[in-house]
Amino acid sequence: MPLSEAHTGRSYPPTPVYEITAAKIAEFAAALGDDNPAYEGDSPLAPPTLAGMVASAAWDQMFADAELDLELRRIIHGDQRFTYVRPLRAGDRVTATLTIDKVRTRAKTELVSCSIAVHTAAGDLSCTAASTLVHSREAA
Repeated sequence: MPLSEAHTGRSYPPTPVYEITAAKIAEFAAALGDDNPAYEGDSPLAPPTLAGMVASAAWDQMFADAELDLELRRIIHGDQRFTYVRPLRAGDRVTATLTIDKVRTRAKTELVSCSIAVHTAAGDLSCTAASTLVHSREAA
């Protein structure tokens, strides 16, 4: 069955552990062109959007779910929000768990709201990444 309201509440297993290092933080900040001094030093904080790197592995699980029949080429990323309990920092080992929060179908379009909880290896919630994806179906 293709993606439908019936998939609301579906969760995927936690992603493999992603280790946040000072080198990854520096590389990500450089790619953003962000020279915030908080991203440097012996125990740097990660730019807030680095959580998107962790979240991408969780999105991959949903995109690979054959039952949903999603085509990545037909998806528009409509919205993204990060809600932090605490910032990510060098030395954190984190996983991400995706849940489909809501599916709305309108004609040949599905609006998918999903949230990804990013936890440390110790089980502490660091942040939640909430997304809205717009998926269009080809005409029959």
